Amino acid sequence: MMANFFSQFESPSYLGIPLIAIAITLPWILFPTPSSQWVNNRLITLQGWFINRFTNQLMLPLNVGGHKWGLLLTSLMIFLFSINMLGLLPYTFTPTTQLSLNMGFAIPLWLATVIIGMRNQPTVALGHLLPEGTPIPLIPVLIIIETTSLFIRPLAL
Repeated sequence: MMANFFSQFESPSYLGIPLIAIAITLPWILFPTPSSQWVNNRLITLQGWFINRFTNQLMLPLNVGGHKWGLLLTSLMIFLFSINMLGLLPYTFTPTTQLSLNMGFAIPLWLATVIIGMRNQPTVALGHLLPEGTPIPLIPVLIIIETTSLFIRPLAL
């Protein structure tokens, strides 16, 4: 029986060790380590092939200016994929179920895209706040609604 209503939001622990710490640090063991050998083993070759194919698929729809986000997005996706796969093991905890981890990833990335969009193309970024062909009496209301939806976006997504 729960002690209070908010104990369901606490991070689970096993033998006094918080499972979120184990689930976040364990995927780093799976990352390949560089070696000075000419020929690597099969695991490192397979990991390198997978990362290269994933990065190519990620960069395919982006223009050249968006390629600087490649390392960040590829490492983020591999990290999320590995900790979600660890959640399939019995008696383990998936950290992405916690809102704090999701917000920790969502808010900085959302804020970066908004700031970069405002800096590089301010008229296009501000143009999204008002749809084309809006009647004049609705303009103040729509700007408030679109600004509110812009700030709610990281929580909703």
